Amino acid sequence: MKKILSIALALVLVFGLFAGCQEKHEDVTITVQAETDWMDYYQAVKTAVEEEYPYITVQLIEAGAFDHLDALDNTSATNEEIADVFAAPADRLFGLNDNAQIAYIPAADIAKNIGGWTDYEAGLGGAFKDGENYLGVPMNIETLLFFANKANAADAGIDLTSTIELNDLADDDLLVAYFNAWFGVAFTNAAGFELLGKDASGNLFSDATKGWDELNANQKALFNHLFDYWKYHQTAGEGGVPDTAWDSSNIWATMETEYASTGHSSLLLEGPWNATKFKDIAGADFDLLPLNQVTLNGEEVAHWKGGWALVVNVRNEGNESKMDAAQKVIEEILNTDNAVNFYLETGKIMEHVPASVYQNASELADADKAVIATVIEGYEGAPARPLFSEWGNVWGTWESALLSWSTAGSEPATAQEAYEIVKAAFDSMMASLE
Repeated sequence: MKKILSIALALVLVFGLFAGCQEKHEDVTITVQAETDWMDYYQAVKTAVEEEYPYITVQLIEAGAFDHLDALDNTSATNEEIADVFAAPADRLFGLNDNAQIAYIPAADIAKNIGGWTDYEAGLGGAFKDGENYLGVPMNIETLLFFANKANAADAGIDLTSTIELNDLADDDLLVAYFNAWFGVAFTNAAGFELLGKDASGNLFSDATKGWDELNANQKALFNHLFDYWKYHQTAGEGGVPDTAWDSSNIWATMETEYASTGHSSLLLEGPWNATKFKDIAGADFDLLPLNQVTLNGEEVAHWKGGWALVVNVRNEGNESKMDAAQKVIEEILNTDNAVNFYLETGKIMEHVPASVYQNASELADADKAVIATVIEGYEGAPARPLFSEWGNVWGTWESALLSWSTAGSEPATAQEAYEIVKAAFDSMMASLE
């Protein structure tokens, strides 16, 4: 009898303590940024978090990721329109940290709670660090891939089952926004042409400051290819005027038109986030290729190991309730049970979920499974992307230099002249970084 009473008393004490602990939680509201296309997924996250943790209220801020980041840069982390938890691409992460806009978070502990990583430090998790401090939790992996149109390729005599050398293609077989460094680096990587790097001593350098005669054969082949592509499209439009392939505003619409089976392009370099759009455009003619199936001067095209992070606004540092709520939201966003739906709603592929989960998912179409498998394959063989904040200067430098080739009266006559324009831009950039 005493034993039963003792057990009963113990249970009362345990439940009493539990209830006491529950009462100690402060009510807390956490704001979370979500793009319009992500809202259904994030609404489910909000519901799950609020049901499991009644003291947490999740408010969604509907905003494009880049618009949200630009608003943060133009105001401050204390701006209430900036979310407590938001998404950031890898290349913006260290700039956010340098500007004291994001908090250090216990990302390794968060990852352990989520599960799925076999070696967190070896992936993006280990890359998203400032010394020993974690800046964010990997939201997804991404790399580029080639979308192919089988009908257009057949008409052009391109064998999509074999290695494709860019120098063997006609000038209208491929469309790439070369002037956009996000896409251009797939080809600078193939040529071993470092737009901005750090040497063993941590000093910045750029191959784009070398003289033409200092470039190796692959690097010269890169600029010969870029020049030939640009020159063709300078006169490919009606009446021999420039078409839109070297037009930063209109190339994206041109891709949609030319990739259709009524167009001319057999290959596009694009991202997995646009797979559904191009699958719908090509219909039964849709196909895709991993980057390493395409070569430039015999060297495989290779993008970076890209991805996004979920980060926490720096204004929450020191506020245990806010930081705890932010952690719980991140853990639910990246819940491995929701990986397939996460892809369907956001187009993003979780780093910590094996390919087999996607391949065995009945909710995914075969084309989606092919996209995911191709991205994962390309990601595993891709080089690590530079994550130091100075690399941010490359985007505008590369784009303005290449677009300036089309400036009336200043068009380069040779690949060497085209390169010299790029060199002058990078010489100026490097001087500004000294």
